[in-house]
Amino acid sequence: MSLAELCDSKLPPRTSRPPAPLLLHASPSLCSSTPPAILLHPADFPNPPPPLLLQTSTPPLSRFRHYTTTPMSRLCPLRRSSSSTSTSSPSRSWSPHAAFAAATDRARAGTLSQEDAHNLFDELLRQATPVPERSLNDFLATLARAPSYDDRRSGPALAVALFNRVCREDAGLQVAPPTVCTFAILMDCCCRARRPDLGLAFFGCLLKKGLKTNQIIANTFLKCFCDAKRTDEAVDVLLHRMSELGCVPNVISYNIVLKRLCEDRRSQQALDLLLTLAREGGGCSPDVVSYSTVIHGFFREGEIGKACNLFHEMVQQGVVPSVATYNSVIDALCKARAMDKAELILRQMADNGVRPNNVTYNCIIHGYSTSKRWKEAAKMFKEMTSLGLVPNIITCNSFMVSLCKHGRSKEAAEIFNSTAAKGHKPDIISYSILLHGYASEGCFADMINLFNSMKDNDIVPNCHVFSILIGAYARCGMMDEAMLIFAEMQEQGVTPNVVTYSTVIAALCRMGRLADAVDKFNEMIAVGIQPNNAVYQSLIQGCCIHGDLVKAKELVSQMMNKGIPRPNIVFFNSVINSLCKEGRVVDAQDIFDLVIHIGETPDVITFNSLIDGYGLVSKMDTALGILDAMVSAGVQPDVVTYSTLVNGYFINGRVDDALALFAEMLHKGVKPTTVTYGIILDGLFRAGRTDDAKKRFREMIQSGITVNISIYNIILGGLCRNNCAGEAITLFHKLGEMNVKFDIKTLNIMIDAMYKLQRREEAKNLFAAISNSGLVPNAFTYSIVIKNLLKEGSLEEADNIFSSMEKIGCAPSSCLINDIIRMLLENGKIAKAGDYLSKVDGKSISLEASTTSLMLSLFSTNGKYREDMKLLPAKYQIFDGLG
Repeated sequence: MSLAELCDSKLPPRTSRPPAPLLLHASPSLCSSTPPAILLHPADFPNPPPPLLLQTSTPPLSRFRHYTTTPMSRLCPLRRSSSSTSTSSPSRSWSPHAAFAAATDRARAGTLSQEDAHNLFDELLRQATPVPERSLNDFLATLARAPSYDDRRSGPALAVALFNRVCREDAGLQVAPPTVCTFAILMDCCCRARRPDLGLAFFGCLLKKGLKTNQIIANTFLKCFCDAKRTDEAVDVLLHRMSELGCVPNVISYNIVLKRLCEDRRSQQALDLLLTLAREGGGCSPDVVSYSTVIHGFFREGEIGKACNLFHEMVQQGVVPSVATYNSVIDALCKARAMDKAELILRQMADNGVRPNNVTYNCIIHGYSTSKRWKEAAKMFKEMTSLGLVPNIITCNSFMVSLCKHGRSKEAAEIFNSTAAKGHKPDIISYSILLHGYASEGCFADMINLFNSMKDNDIVPNCHVFSILIGAYARCGMMDEAMLIFAEMQEQGVTPNVVTYSTVIAALCRMGRLADAVDKFNEMIAVGIQPNNAVYQSLIQGCCIHGDLVKAKELVSQMMNKGIPRPNIVFFNSVINSLCKEGRVVDAQDIFDLVIHIGETPDVITFNSLIDGYGLVSKMDTALGILDAMVSAGVQPDVVTYSTLVNGYFINGRVDDALALFAEMLHKGVKPTTVTYGIILDGLFRAGRTDDAKKRFREMIQSGITVNISIYNIILGGLCRNNCAGEAITLFHKLGEMNVKFDIKTLNIMIDAMYKLQRREEAKNLFAAISNSGLVPNAFTYSIVIKNLLKEGSLEEADNIFSSMEKIGCAPSSCLINDIIRMLLENGKIAKAGDYLSKVDGKSISLEASTTSLMLSLFSTNGKYREDMKLLPAKYQIFDGLG
């Protein structure tokens, strides 16, 4: 079968043509009665045949001439018939060549309207002088790529529509007969207009006119097949039938087919074709585009290993990767979170003399940002600018996202401001990123200032921007401020969406303002916004937590009636667990009953949460009753169930009951975990039964259960708590020799133990070694060291430690400040105590009752330090006359 017959054999009989024509147009404006359009009946279109085998025999060239039976007049019918019958007198000064040259320039500049193009052809059809073929070709080719239309298909469709007008049999000889070049342009237009089937029809017209094909036509023909998703036929033409067209495939031919195979997610077949080209190319070898296409295809299919192997093969074959190739590899590696490999490719890129561009660094910065490695992102940002590359708004936005995610909105603001200073105007995405950063850190003043600056920079806030502001205030319980923003949003004509309402309703529910939440719920329905699952769940959770179970049942029924999936057992487990942790086990039991009422089935997590709740309120008998109910309901208790009960017994001081239940657990074949043994060891140490704890630890090791750092911390802490600090220090050193990886909790326990044993130098050395171990001291670490230094009277050293704590951003707790103030006051260090009193802000740090009581006894009328009260900050000099 010839290539012509591939399509023509599937054409239906002419009598089967449906009455309605098929309109090819991308732009609605082209469908009006004024501009002409391409009208084809389905009978004029070649239909896709079954896929061909690659070994199909090659037919003679003569058979190509039967590719289509569609006459040109039927391929290109005319709608704008009035233009060809105009009675206006021809313009003597009109020059076809000059007119088309001017129109071509305007099309290239994007200033030629569709009406202007048709007016040009109106004039053409009134003339007797034919338009030179080259003038028409240049015009059509430029129009196909013109930037002036709303979508990329309009220009190509218009080009074909205009060509239709001069091809009608009754149009006369206003233009020279179309050449191979003309048909190549038209076939390309059809592909651009997403009608490759028309391109194949134009190819048939070319053959019918007896025009000789060339390499450009052959490649465009291949592209038509590929764009029509007739990939197997394209492969067949490429490998076996190009000679019928009077040419041999070149690398462009192969690249066209390789691209289509990869777009069809057939990258392995593309690789086979690529290797065939490399092995049997016959003077045609794969180029950088060939390799890059297949590499990108493998990346799209998630075949990272194959893509990287082909990349290395490409380099070994002496094909130098282009910047686009490198960018494709780097982008894929970044998306796969393989940042080290991506940076290695970046370094290879520079070593091979290929200069990275903005896209390269955008990929790397975005990769580091999404991997939460902001330091590396910052390094790449600086490297990019050092190379003279000016970060564009995409780069800056990506880097700002990274900084804001790590609580560094101030630094993100610097990037934001520098972007504007360098001429890249921040867009609404830039504003949204920085607003979200400020909101997450509670920087409300900065957030509002930035929001107000949007108007000055002609950036109109959208729903997402307003939702960020509303969410920031709502999360902090500042609902008055949130509702003011909500009102302003509506005043500016921005309609809240379901996310905005969901944010407000969830916040109101958390605050217990159920009536206000229900009002907002009703409001969103009234304005036509349908509540989604998140809105219903917020309301139901609020009703459950605040005791309105009747309303919760009503909301569940509404969800079911609207076809919205009702909350599942996972949702209710979360609510029950939260209530149990707060000691509200009776309310949790009510929610459990609601679960049964609505037809949900409690699972093992539901029962475990209730057991834990009853254990926390010292109702162990009821907890055991839940265990029995669990078994009766057909839910098998697991290791978490028994561990929770054992923990409850230990919390309530019933050590023997805990051990008895543990034995029962083993008897029933439930294997304990590391967590289970952690509960038992901690419980025994807290009960002062150190020997029993050691015995259980040996038992744990013998049973092969993993011993992690949490277990060692329990043992070290338990030994110290039971006056075995020396033994704890010995074990600590032994674990160090075993290369056990400690955490900061381990070091806190040991520093405290060393101070208690008066091993001050060892404690100081261990504290100093923390940073070298890769760990970071926390507030508890500093608290241990500072309080022990104060006990020893090392006031200056304690001050230095406190200062270093503040410098690294470790906020002291209110408890620590109060401890320091009391210790200083008791030792008569009034002035220094005054310094720490100045840190009390009444919010995050406030005076405890014991601190106030001590100050009253020391500075009242009969107090020991009555005369020194003037050394305190003015607001604490209030004890005069008190006794």
